[in-house]
Amino acid sequence: MVKRLFAQAYLWVLLLLLYSPILIIIIYSFTEAKVLGNWSGFSTHLYTSLFKNSVHHSLMNALINTVTIALIAATVSTLLGSIAAIGIFNLKARAYKAISFVNSIPILNGDIITGISLFLLFVSLGVSQGYVTVVLAHITFCTPYVVLSVLPRLKQMNPNIYEAALDLGATPLQALRKVIVPEILPGMISGFMLALTLSIDDFAVTVFTIGNEGLETLSTYIYADARKGGLTPELRPLSSIIFVVVLALLMVINYRAGRTKKK
Repeated sequence: MVKRLFAQAYLWVLLLLLYSPILIIIIYSFTEAKVLGNWSGFSTHLYTSLFKNSVHHSLMNALINTVTIALIAATVSTLLGSIAAIGIFNLKARAYKAISFVNSIPILNGDIITGISLFLLFVSLGVSQGYVTVVLAHITFCTPYVVLSVLPRLKQMNPNIYEAALDLGATPLQALRKVIVPEILPGMISGFMLALTLSIDDFAVTVFTIGNEGLETLSTYIYADARKGGLTPELRPLSSIIFVVVLALLMVINYRAGRTKKK
């Protein structure tokens, strides 16, 4: 009984430490105070001010860049990672272990090392840095996470289903599209969401591959804003909106996954 109470208390303390900063940001997004921690009364002024392009044009541009880069990178890395996972799964045991180890290196490697490596690669190839290099960089570090998300679904799949589809006259492409993809779809969705979150959150890789053309993402905007001596108050409602949207997407995905398991 004591152990159970201790475990529950530990869990609630851990959740409190994880989510209290987010809760504080959400609470103070409903006040006009410029400094976080000063409550000047309930107000939605920061939310209305956030979407006035004439006031925060650069912030909205950074948000648009972040979202578009994240969507492109997550979509491409999901496709590449899913195909790679299928190929890795069908390798022999020794080759499977070797490729899985290679796939884990970018995940275990520090973001700053990945950023510097990609920066040197683009410089050596003479590629001008900007939007395209940021997208390529995000695809590079997101793809291994998609592979790790899809592989467990392939292990759970009955391999005889694919063979049965081929025996019944389906082509390999048809069997892939109608048999394998539906089986690994939950893993692909999880990989997409993980890649999307990692891309939105990334700073180290982005700052090394963004170049000097004036391109900004949310992470680089917040970094530059903090160096000026403070953060734009409108970042509080923006952070709250992003958190709520991601939370809603996760709840919908988990709800649909739960219904699929029951069926």
